[in-house]
Amino acid sequence: MSSQRRVIVLGSTGSIGTQAIDVVNHAADRFTVTAICAGGGDVSLLAEQAVQLRVQAVGVSRPDVRDELAARLRDGWPAGVPLPEILAGPSATVEIAAREADVVLNAVAGAQGLRATLATLDAGSVVALANKESLIAGGPLVTGRARPGQLVPVDSEHSALAQCLRGGSAEEVHRLILTASGGPFRGRSRADLHDVTPPQALAHPTWDMGKLITTNSATLVNKGLELIEAHLLFGIPYERIGVVVHPQSMVHSMVEFTDGATLAQASPPDMRLPIALALDWPHRVPGAGCAVDWTSAQNWSFEPLDDDAFPAVELARRAGVAGGCAPAVFNAANEEMVAAFHDGRVAFLEIVDIVTQVVDGWLSTRHADAGNPGTVEDVEHADAWARTQARSFAASGN
Repeated sequence: MSSQRRVIVLGSTGSIGTQAIDVVNHAADRFTVTAICAGGGDVSLLAEQAVQLRVQAVGVSRPDVRDELAARLRDGWPAGVPLPEILAGPSATVEIAAREADVVLNAVAGAQGLRATLATLDAGSVVALANKESLIAGGPLVTGRARPGQLVPVDSEHSALAQCLRGGSAEEVHRLILTASGGPFRGRSRADLHDVTPPQALAHPTWDMGKLITTNSATLVNKGLELIEAHLLFGIPYERIGVVVHPQSMVHSMVEFTDGATLAQASPPDMRLPIALALDWPHRVPGAGCAVDWTSAQNWSFEPLDDDAFPAVELARRAGVAGGCAPAVFNAANEEMVAAFHDGRVAFLEIVDIVTQVVDGWLSTRHADAGNPGTVEDVEHADAWARTQARSFAASGN
C-alpha cells in the first residue's frame, strides 16, 4: 500500500525491537519493515524475524555469525523469492541505517548507536529514537544535523512530554517533569544499598528491559540520561526540568505551563504505545496499547527523589550543564561500570561513585575547555577516555 510507512528496525532482537515488530504486525496496513539489524547474539531470532517480515536486507554486527544467518535464511525463505541482502560486520548497522526508509527505529544499545543516528539523519529518514545514548553523547552533532520533526522520541517519558507539549505554545511552557518509577530500591537509604546483587538490580517492578537499561533504572542513571535527552529534544533549560518519583508508572511525564496548569500523559506501562506513536508520529495507531481502566479503584502517588541515595540525576544535570563531551563521558563511564557490576568487579554503589570520579576528572583543568564536540571522532575520543578511566578506577578499588 502506498500509505504504508517503510520502517527499518535497528536492534531488532532486543526488547524495544521485538515490541516494534509486534506493533508492525498488528498494524500491517500502516507499516512495512524493509530491513532489520542486530548485534548477533540471537541469530535464530534475527533470521526468524527476517523470514516473517520478508525484509530486503538483514544486518548483523558480528561477522562470525554471517554464515549461520545465511543458512537459517535459506532454510526458512520461500522458494522462488529472492533472498535478502546480508550485511555483516561492525559497519552493518550504519549501512542499514542509511538505506532508504520513512522511519528508522534506532534501538541499538549504548553509545555505539551514534553513527547510525547520524547516518539516518543524513539519509533524510525520521529517527524513532530509542537509543537515547546516541543523542546524549552526540549532543549538538545530532541536534544540529536534524531537520525539524526528524527526531521523534521512543522513551515513554519523552513521548509523554511530546504529547503534552502539543497543549500549548513554546512560550507557555514553564517546566518539564519527568516521572521515575524509583526502580527496585525505591525508599531505601544509601546505607541500604551496599550489598545489592545483580539479580536484585535487574528485578524492576514495572518494566521488562535489557540488562543495561534495567540496571540504569535501579541506579537512577536512566533518569539522569533522560533529563539530558529532554533538554536536547525540547530545548528547555536544565533548571526547568524536574524529576518526581511515581511508583505506579501510569503517568509517564508532565508539562507545567506558565498559568499553573499541568498536562500529564497517562496509560498503563506498555512500550508499544510510544513505539507506535514514534513510528507514525504525530498520528496515533488504534489499539497500540491499553487505556487506563477508570472503572476500578486505584491510587497514584508522587514523591520527591532522594538525591542522597540516588545521586545520578544531579550528576547528569551537572554534566549536561557543563556541555561539551561531558554527557558522553557520563554515559560511557556508566556503561563500563554497569558491565563491571554484573561481572562482580564493583559493588552497586560504586557504579555511580566511579562515574562521578570520571566526570570530575573530565571537568578538571585538563578538559575544562573541551567545548562542544565538532566531530564523531571527538565524541569517540571522550568515550574511550571515560571507559579507560572507569576501568582504572574499578581495578584500583577507588
